[in-house]
Amino acid sequence: MSLSGVCVTAVESRPAGGGTSHAIRAVGELGTSSSRGQRSFGARLKAFVALTKPRIIELLLITTVPVMFLAQQGVPDLKLVLLTCLGGYLSAGGANALNMYIDRDIDALMDRTSQRPLVTGMVSPAECLAFGITLAVVSTLLFGLTVNWLSAWLSLGALLFYVVVYTMILKRRTSQNIVWGGIAGCLPVLIGWSSVTDSLSWAPVILFLVMFFWTPPHYWPLSMKVREDYARVGVPMLPVIASNKVVARQIVIYSWVMVGVSLLLTPLGYTGWFYTAVALLAGGFWLWEAHGLQNRAKAEVTGAKLKEMRLFHWSITYVSILFVAVAVDPFLH
Repeated sequence: MSLSGVCVTAVESRPAGGGTSHAIRAVGELGTSSSRGQRSFGARLKAFVALTKPRIIELLLITTVPVMFLAQQGVPDLKLVLLTCLGGYLSAGGANALNMYIDRDIDALMDRTSQRPLVTGMVSPAECLAFGITLAVVSTLLFGLTVNWLSAWLSLGALLFYVVVYTMILKRRTSQNIVWGGIAGCLPVLIGWSSVTDSLSWAPVILFLVMFFWTPPHYWPLSMKVREDYARVGVPMLPVIASNKVVARQIVIYSWVMVGVSLLLTPLGYTGWFYTAVALLAGGFWLWEAHGLQNRAKAEVTGAKLKEMRLFHWSITYVSILFVAVAVDPFLH
């Protein structure tokens, strides 16, 4: 069955709310309205770039390149780094475009996504679908022909997992959507290692697990902030169906496991004192913020005083610092 066919079935069998069909019609009307004539080449180009969600991809590359330094135990070949980054961008961009194609009905109803290119009509659904599939094919071939086929299959697997398993199966059906769907965002760690070694090892597996346990406490604070958006479209993110106390407790549990797993690299001989020190300090501050959020939730603090976005913003800083330490440690180890 084609992706297009699956998507239509998914949209029709999983209504996001009473306004879903209206939203889909609105997207179609925008795509054929008189505004089409006013769309400049620059605006269209910007819209297609937006389909790839560049800011999210930046984070994926932050976890890919440092692992290449760890795998090389020094500076990897610059050409290989550039090809891996390009392939990773195209693959993740294709996955994000296909995600927007499938989720165009609920994107039209959520404040956070109301300006996405499919909702505004800057890009038509057919164009988005073709764009996403093209990026998927090009990225897989680029990896296979210029890097290695192990990296190519891992990249394609990440794309399919995000589009099919997370977007089409889990997202609208279970509060565990981001837990298991986040696996797609963990695979760039494996790709970074395999691009250098054409193999896998325990080091990238450990970092894969760090990202796996990082994803829920990274995303749930944001979901707490935009709870009403997800509730409106029937997406059962954990903060939609559970109290702040329950969500904060889950955040703390995942945070402790994440920090514990991050410290396994050193006893297994992959990193030294520098990475360990950074992991302890950054992880300690993370746990401070996670417990702070839990304490505020227990006290039934709501609104701006809950300060859930503090942990969300720190989570991005944390993963950046941790993976910089991964890249630097081989020179000090």
